[in-house]
Amino acid sequence: MASAVAKRLQGKTILITGASSGIGRSTAFEFARASPTDLKLILTARRIDSLKQIAADIAKEVGSGVKVLPVQLDVSNADQVRQFVASLPAEFQEIDVLLNNAGLVKGVAKAPEIAEDDMNVMFNTNVLGLINMTQAVLPIMLRRNGGEGAGDIINIGSIAGREPYVGGGIYCATKAAVRSFTESLRKELISKRIRVISVDPGQVETEFSVVRFGGDKAKADAVYAGCEPLTPDDIAEVIVFTAGRRENVVVADTLVFPNHQAAATIMHRK
Repeated sequence: MASAVAKRLQGKTILITGASSGIGRSTAFEFARASPTDLKLILTARRIDSLKQIAADIAKEVGSGVKVLPVQLDVSNADQVRQFVASLPAEFQEIDVLLNNAGLVKGVAKAPEIAEDDMNVMFNTNVLGLINMTQAVLPIMLRRNGGEGAGDIINIGSIAGREPYVGGGIYCATKAAVRSFTESLRKELISKRIRVISVDPGQVETEFSVVRFGGDKAKADAVYAGCEPLTPDDIAEVIVFTAGRRENVVVADTLVFPNHQAAATIMHRK
């Protein structure tokens, strides 16, 4: 017998940005496992080969009940985002759930030594990419039910958007912007049946830190030394939980820590 969550997700089309690794990849699998008989997944990222492999792995695990469309997309490129929806096959255009997951951090520099390129790539990806993608997909959700609307917009934020820390001035600012945009959007859509959901992870071990340190894995590994960080699968479970609630339930704002963390910079290490 299908679970309540499977029934609620059945027939939906789910779009995940930044789906080639980390939280995005894990969430694609989690949605597929939660509703394996009738689901469509649109997976976007810059690394199309990785997306195609994920699509193949999902098909191998759950079968043909989940249709997966891999799409190469750089959310920091506004022109690509504007053309995105119209370029989708017709059967994938009615997007029910948008997971704005794509994001990154570059460097740990403090002012006045922050590289302009790092500033631009973080704002263009984390903030403008998320906003542009939302604006591309939201009209689809708004026209449902005679204009009453329907759908979920799930934005991945961070503890960094709540508590700025040394060396994270730009990244923290981008996540604070995401938090403000999410809260504004929720208020703007209060008369619609569109849920706006924020999931803010604490410390999660992904490729994130490797990118932050310019590919230096030793420095990235040191971030997690002496503690047990969250995994992408942990966050994926939370995301699918929020999308799988009854329509009238909005899990509006979720902060997720590993057991050793109490704040952005307060952690217990063994």
